[in-house]
Formats: sequence, C-alpha cells, structure tokens
Amino acid sequence: MAGRDLRALFSTNDRRVQAAEAFTNRSSQWETVAAALTEHLERIGAPGFDPEDLEAPRTNVLVFHGVGGIGKTTLSRALEAALTDAGRRPSQWGEPGWPADRILPVRIDLSRSDGTDFEQIVLTIRAALTRIGRPLPAFDLALRRYWEANHPGEPLEEYLRRSGLGSRFGQALPQQMQSALADVAQALMLPGTIGSVVGQVTGALVSALRERRQTVRALAGCARLADLLEAEPDLDTLSFYPHLLAWELARLPKGRRVVPVVLLDTFEDIGDRTRRDLERLIQRAVWLLPNAFWVITGRSRLQWADPALQGQLDYIGPAAWPGLAHTAVPAPRTLAVPVAGRQVLVGDFSPEDCDDHLARRLTRDGQPLIGEPIRQVITARSHGLPLYLDLSVARFLELRRSGRTPQPGDFDHDFPALVARTLSDLTPDERHVLRSVSLLDAFDVPLATRAAGLAHEGPALRLTERPFVRDTPFGLWPFHLHGLIRSAVRNADDRWTERDWQQAAQRAFTTLGEQYHAADGPGRLVLIACLRQGLRLARDHRLDLAWLTAAAWTYVSDSVWEPLAPPDTDSAGMDTAADALVELLSTLGRRQHEHRARTVSRLTAVLDTDLLPGDLQEMALYYRAKSLRDTGRATESRRDYQQVADRSGRLAPAARRGLAHAARLAGDFPTALAAAQNLGWEGRHHRVLGDLYWLQGQPERAAAAYLAGRTEAEQHGKAGEAAHSQALRAFAVALYAPDQATAEIDLAHQLLAGLNLRATTINVRRAELIRDAGSDSVDDQITTLRTELDIAGLASLTPAIELAGAFHHAVLDDHIALHATLTRLREQTSDEDHAYFVDIAHFMAGLPLDDPSPAQWIDGEPATRSRWRALVTARREHLGSLR
Repeated sequence: MAGRDLRALFSTNDRRVQAAEAFTNRSSQWETVAAALTEHLERIGAPGFDPEDLEAPRTNVLVFHGVGGIGKTTLSRALEAALTDAGRRPSQWGEPGWPADRILPVRIDLSRSDGTDFEQIVLTIRAALTRIGRPLPAFDLALRRYWEANHPGEPLEEYLRRSGLGSRFGQALPQQMQSALADVAQALMLPGTIGSVVGQVTGALVSALRERRQTVRALAGCARLADLLEAEPDLDTLSFYPHLLAWELARLPKGRRVVPVVLLDTFEDIGDRTRRDLERLIQRAVWLLPNAFWVITGRSRLQWADPALQGQLDYIGPAAWPGLAHTAVPAPRTLAVPVAGRQVLVGDFSPEDCDDHLARRLTRDGQPLIGEPIRQVITARSHGLPLYLDLSVARFLELRRSGRTPQPGDFDHDFPALVARTLSDLTPDERHVLRSVSLLDAFDVPLATRAAGLAHEGPALRLTERPFVRDTPFGLWPFHLHGLIRSAVRNADDRWTERDWQQAAQRAFTTLGEQYHAADGPGRLVLIACLRQGLRLARDHRLDLAWLTAAAWTYVSDSVWEPLAPPDTDSAGMDTAADALVELLSTLGRRQHEHRARTVSRLTAVLDTDLLPGDLQEMALYYRAKSLRDTGRATESRRDYQQVADRSGRLAPAARRGLAHAARLAGDFPTALAAAQNLGWEGRHHRVLGDLYWLQGQPERAAAAYLAGRTEAEQHGKAGEAAHSQALRAFAVALYAPDQATAEIDLAHQLLAGLNLRATTINVRRAELIRDAGSDSVDDQITTLRTELDIAGLASLTPAIELAGAFHHAVLDDHIALHATLTRLREQTSDEDHAYFVDIAHFMAGLPLDDPSPAQWIDGEPATRSRWRALVTARREHLGSLR
C-alpha cells in the first residue's frame, strides 16, 4: 500500500522519478489488532455484557507505542484504511473474521498542529456514527443542549464545515439531532413551537423521566439520562455523554449495529503530563464507551494502570485496566475471554524491511533510484528507524539536486531532526539525563541519576518510560537507549560542550566504580558489566584508570575470558593508559579465538607503548610468556617468565609456575618437582605435580593431584581453574581406567559450560582420545585435533596429541602407524622441549631406545618404562574383555 510522496516528487526535475510513500509490512501489529478486536466483539456480544456497568474492568484499549519516527502514524492510517475497505488492506495482512459492515473506524489525530480538543473528539465520533442512518436520541438531545449552551448563535452545520467534519462525514448530524429533538417533543405532546427549543424539551423530558411516564418509556431504560440532562452543560459534563452513546449503540437493532473502532493517534500531544486535563476527559470517554474499541498510538506507554496517578485520572490501576499494566495481570474471572497485554512496542524495521522500503520509495523506469551500496549504508545506520530512512531519502534528493552523484560515504550521517524529535516532549531534567545516559551501553535509575549529577531520581525514572528506552529485565542494568537515538544524541546534539560531556563521563565512570566496589566479591556479572562500560568511558574520554586496575586483575584471576565490548585498538591508536588497557584485556579475551602468534604481536605492541602502570605491564609480560610457550618459542617464554618472577609482583607465583613448566618441558623433572613444593595455591602447585606424575607413567597419582587442584580452585571460587584441573584429571583417569573416564569427561564439559577456554577444551578432547584408544574412531579424532591446533596456533599441545596417537597405535600394536607418529614427534620436539615424548612412545610400545632424550626421570628410566608399558598392556586386556 503506497501513496504519492509529493514532497519528494517536487524535489527533482527528473520526471521519470517516481516517489511513493512506501508502507512497509506491519503484519504482527495487524495480527494483534485483529485478535484484540475479535476478543472485543465476542465480549460485547455475550449475553451478560452491560454497557452501563461502571465498575467492570475495561479491556477495550490497545496501545501501540514507540520512538518518534518509528511509523506509528503510518500504522494508524493503514489500520483505518484496512478496516474501512478490505480492498485497501495490504496483501500480507490476513483476512479478519468479522463482517466488514459491522466495524466503523474513526481516526482522530491528536497532534498539536491539528489543534484537536475534546469537543471535536466527541463530535467526530458522533459524526462518524451518522452512517447508521438514524438518530441516537438520548445522546443527541444532550449534545444539542450542550452545543446551544456553549456555541450560542453558531449553527452546528457551520462548525462541521469549518472543521472539515462535514466534508469527511457529510451533514447528516444536524438533521439527525433535530429529528431526535422533534421525536422527543412529539412523544411528550409538546406544541410545535416549543418542540424546537431544546431547553424546554429537555426540561419536559426530565420531568417525564422522573415521573416514569409511559410516553417516554423508550428512553426510560437509560438510568442516568435525567441526571445528565439536569447537569450544567459544560465540558466536564460533555465527557460523561459517551455513556449515553454506549447505551444507544447497545440498543440498536441487530441489522444496524456497528462497533466504533476509534484510532487516537499522536497521543503524546494531548497536553502536559503533570496536569492531564485533556487526558482525563479522554479516559472518561473510553471508560464510559466500553462497546467501542480504542486503538491508541503514541510515543509512550499509557499509564492508566499506574496506581500513582490516583487523583489525576478517574479510573486507574491494574484492576481497572488489566491489559495496560506494565506486566499484564490476569484478567478477572468475570471476563469471558482472556486479555493479553495491550501495550505493544512498535519495533524497528528489520534490515530486509529497510532495504525494501528504500528500494520502493524512489524509482526510475521501474528500478530503485537508490543503489544497493547506498541502501546498505543507510540500513546499517538507521537501526531500523523509519524516520531515519525518510531523512536519508531527502538527503539523497538534496545531493542529486546539488549536481552530485550520491555516494555511500555521504550517508554515514546523523540528522539533527532526530534529536529535535526525541527531545521535543522531554522536560529539561529528562533531556539532561538522556544526554548523560547516551554515554552508557546500559543503565538503571540510580546510575542514570548519578551520571546526570542530579539529586533526585524522578527525571531518570520518567525517562525509562519513554519508548526509545528499551527494557531488558534480566540484565544487571535493565535499560538501554535505542541505538540510533543514542548515536544521534551523542553526535548531532550541540547543546553540550566538550566539558559537559567530559564531566558526565567522569560522573558515570565514578559511579560504575562505586558499584564495582560495593558488590560482594564482586560477582562475575558485575565485574564484566562494569569493565565493559568503564573501559569504553575511560578510553573515549581519556580518563585515569582508577578502579579499572583492580577490576582488570579480578578479570584475569580466573582465566574465564569473557569478551569485552570495546573494539580492538591497534598500537598506533594507543595514546593513553586506558587505550593500552583496552587493548591488553581485549587481547587476552580474544586469544581464545585467534592464533597465539597474533596474541604475541598484540601484547608486544602494548608493552612497547609503556603506557600502563608497572603491575599491568607485568600482566602483559606474563601473558606474552604464556603465548610464546604456546607457539613453541620456549627460550623467549622463559625470558619473560623470569622477568616477572624477578619483580616479585602479583604474578610472580604464576611466573615461577611457568618456569617450573619450562623445566618440565626441557625434561628436568627433579627441578620441576622441587619448584612445585614451593608454589602453593597461587602457583597452582597441585596442577604442576599432576603434570609431572603422568609423564612418569603414574596417572593415578596425577589424577589425585588434579582432583586436589580442582577442589582447591572451587574453594577459592575460581571456575576457570577448576575446569582446567578437571580436564587434566579426565585425561589422567582415561589412561588407567577408561570405564571411569566418561564420567570425568562429562564433568569437565559441565565445568566448561559458559567458559571460554580453548586449550582446556582441547585437553578434554585429548582425554576422549585416550579413553577411545584402540577403537576405530581415534584416527579421525587425531586428524581433527591437528587441524584445530594449527588454526589456534597452539603448537605446544601438538606433541601431546601425537603422544596420545602413539598410545593408540601401541595398544593396537600397529608398528607402521607408530613409526609415522614417532617421525612427527621427533620433528615437533627438535627444539628439545617435549623431547622425552619420543622416549615415552618407545616405552609404550616396548621398543628399544637407541638415542634417549636428556630427560631426568624422577624414578629412573627403567621404572618409568615399565609403568608406561603396563598401561598399554592393561588397555589391551581391557579391550579383550569387551570382545
């Protein structure tokens, strides 16, 4: 469904250009309307429905809310058209299940530019009902009395003509009102001259109603008619007249019954939220006209279910409006049909919808005028906001008009109009909070208040009710700004100086630090959330590291490595300590996903800047040592470990563990064993012992050491270390008890769930390989692992996988395959690290060793050889027992 976009059409001299107001499919919203209207029709058609019941909960309202420019008005117009004429319903929208002639859509624009008041709302609804073709006497008589009292000397016909209602609905209303007046006068047997005077007719009618005369029995069923006719005919009284309209509609003959569907658009423009004068009148009309269905579109949620509005509106609270509560409450049992939540956020366009909208908006010779590369840029920048698409179309035409051929780069652009549209109905304090939270990825009310430097939370609380603030209930900070609104406020708003932004960033940063320190622990969720936002603020606004240093140490202490939000910064872009810290932590998180050589390069760039304080420089140095070891650069790794150990800082115990590992890799097992005795928990002494024991052919002792390490890690709350120890325990158990290994492997997988530890995951895979040794699947497993290790740059683990393959081949007594494995092992250990793996492979197969490595076995070579050979023999016996 599309009309002519005249503004675009008159922006170019190219007569081949066709400009259409493209309506992008809103099928889900139509389905919501259709379902809710169907429920409404069932409810008012039920035998127990009473339009005069003033206490029953109201379920006759559906609200669509969303940011300015999201397409609410377009949706409202499309709904009106679809309900008026089935031929104008978009083809994607399903066919409704009610007769078309039963629905009477009435759309009313409440925008300030239209100047719509409550009197016009009432007249518009009544003028639309002239379609019924008969008077509505109770309502018409009251309305006629109101009109003559408040518009003396002004014919209703003239008002209808001037307001446009006459051209929209015709001039039948005055005639129907006059007919109602004449019918009542005749029923009361009043003289003709008196019958045309509304005051005398209503007076006589009230008397007749009070006296219960048979002559007015047709109107006597409206219990409150006399009271309304006696009341002063002012605007407040007019707001009660919809009750009369509800009564009239309910008593229409079946063949003439219609259900008004009143579409109130631009609801945010009805006035000041602090006074709510017009809103009170509208709400009263909605309540008193329960057999009409109301579709309200506006920027904000409707607050009628909020008990805090007691005294400002007549009917408030979730019991009165069960579908409008922020979390919809169950409908009362008195309702025949359940009521779902009736506050619907109008969402952004999908990328596909954005592209389709842009492609159809401007065409030439049947082809899209805006090329695909430009459409892609606009779509990406728009965050799905239709207003941004429209502004971009205008920019496209403006560039063509200036003689330029638009290019994709021309649309990496923010529009001040977006900011103006967003801020237009915010209070000054709410605008201040909005600018402050645009610095944040997510926030709650206290954080927003502190970032804005305000002493009271009201403005921040009111801001969270706006549709451009999205709600994620289960997040640490539940609110975040719509992406495009955030970008527009940050980049296109010139009301704040650079100093204003800097001060707001510092306030937000300080508040994040306070939340980090206030947390008990802090928990991992709080840590990562504070780090992500704090790093971005510190980097973008050149802030001192402050609490980030302590948070960074907590982040690395458990080796979990959640990704951090700030994008990577190359070394050329590092000018501050915050830049360097962002790059350091980003590198440590990313090393689980990229080649370790890339990690070494990035950490070297951080170290070369010398921007970080000493302890964080040590952090970079330590993790470079680990990555150097992973890539097989043992000498350089030992150099970095030694530097960290010599400085006696926080990572000195871990560096000493690294040196113990280095001794183990070189085959100096006694030195590694001696070092392990002094490492303690900080140096992960149990894990170091486990790594030594299994190499000596003692997997039972290794498994016990790894279990002790896992237990110690759990006692310290270190999930990453616990998972790592369990993965190694699973490997050790698999060597001597394959039947028990599956349970250990499963536990390792459980402990790894939610963690990002690539090397640990590969150790679990190695345990699976050892458990399956002697089976047909092992060769494929080895091939897959070799590829993964090559991609990850984990060269230090490759010999361990080949050694597992040697165990498999020794169990099968496959000398050809074992020979090939030994050849690869010799090549991989030619730099002397892991050289003893060749020895162990010979021990497993019972082969003589002509050129032993310089390894210093703790119990000597014969005992070690015997234990490894026994493990292979035991596995053969195990497999034989299974056949």
